[in-house]
Amino acid sequence: MNYDLIIIGAGPAALTASIYASRYKINHIIVGELPGGLMSEAHKICNFPSEIEISGFDLTMKMKAHVDSFGTEFVMDKATSVEKASDGFRVKTVSNKEFSAPTILLAAGTVHRHLGLPEESRFVGHGLSYCATCDAMFYKDKTAAVIGAGNSAMTAALYLAEVANKVYIVARGSELMGEVVWMDQVKNNPKIEVIANTSVVGLAGDNKLETIKLSQPYNGNDILAVDGLFVEIGSAPDTAWLGNLELKAEASGYLIVQPDHSTSQPGIWAAGDITNGSNGLRQVVTACAEGAIAAGAIFKHLQQKR
Repeated sequence: MNYDLIIIGAGPAALTASIYASRYKINHIIVGELPGGLMSEAHKICNFPSEIEISGFDLTMKMKAHVDSFGTEFVMDKATSVEKASDGFRVKTVSNKEFSAPTILLAAGTVHRHLGLPEESRFVGHGLSYCATCDAMFYKDKTAAVIGAGNSAMTAALYLAEVANKVYIVARGSELMGEVVWMDQVKNNPKIEVIANTSVVGLAGDNKLETIKLSQPYNGNDILAVDGLFVEIGSAPDTAWLGNLELKAEASGYLIVQPDHSTSQPGIWAAGDITNGSNGLRQVVTACAEGAIAAGAIFKHLQQKR
């Protein structure tokens, strides 16, 4: 089928853009793997207007229900390419589906950064995880470690502390960085211990992760026994697969957008964590705002073409 707009991604930017597109009567489709994207993994979101405290999953379900209320077509699939065509663009997916439209909104968000250690892939699902919300319950009454120093690392540690006996935060820098409210909770939680100025340089275990090797000794030992390790060292924009479009981007991969969230490629807009917008403040609320702005700009563009 042909559409007026294809929204690639399913996070807050994509879902908000879809809501606005529906109200503008833009014939569109959403192509994305996981409703909510990384937002769905958040243990607690405490700074989204109207929600004093809500889980990422619950906020995702609210946004998705709003999208569904318009009868919007949602294809749970991963886009693998966007190609130029005479009448616009063709989007292909992992399952060999193909969609076409004169306009595209890229809202694929970000993907978890990995440690890059030789044994990392072997331990994924066997003691190593990138989602505390998903896997914390496997470590009830056990010892876990979180790698990172930002908000995601602190909230992951706090969530783990609700079930685990002991939680270490291994931070490369000398101090934690992020919202003061999370820092205070971490410092006041007797189950959480911060290991600063340290990196994890090795992973070991037989059938599952059993120990991590630290870049320097802690309490006289550079080997730390853990039952689980959670990697919270940030994320990277999901843009590598868009190389053929030659979109202008920062060295870090974030797409450069104009105030209306158009990209350097006519007919393609971008919104959410994939962009350099919102002064680098990558939050759910800014992703929503960018999605709304992009949808409005696309509406104006389509109106001018008619």
